[in-house]
Amino acid sequence: MSTSATEALERAGMFFDDLNRDNNLQRLYLRSPERWDNGLIRVLDEETSSQASELKEVCEEFLGDIEGFQKIADSFIAIFDAVSKEVEREKMKAIGSRNLLKSYAKQREAQQDQLKALIVEKRSELDRLTVQYNALARMESEQTEFMEQLMLQK
Repeated sequence: MSTSATEALERAGMFFDDLNRDNNLQRLYLRSPERWDNGLIRVLDEETSSQASELKEVCEEFLGDIEGFQKIADSFIAIFDAVSKEVEREKMKAIGSRNLLKSYAKQREAQQDQLKALIVEKRSELDRLTVQYNALARMESEQTEFMEQLMLQK
């Protein structure tokens, strides 16, 4: 730094600390104690400043990429949530359909059992009516024969 610039800084109450200089970083102290950072101002050389600016830009770009990635991840999560809800809905439909089919099968079995019982009942009634018919037919034939004999006797 030039001598005139150094003098101007000293008049403003700022001084360079050349004793604690490290890695091209000079410290400039202010005399006012109410200043935060203990009155310390850091002055960087041009190359370090440009590297810091470039790093800041790269970091901002990286943060933008991370935000974009977060948005993509959030959209994937939303899509997967929607798909999982649809899968769950379809699963419930399938379970309901399966239960309905089982109930239809049980109803069909119960109906078959009722029809079998009805068939047994109707067969026993048929047997009873067949026996009754045969008895009545015998009785009719006997009565017809008896009436013919009575008519022949007269």
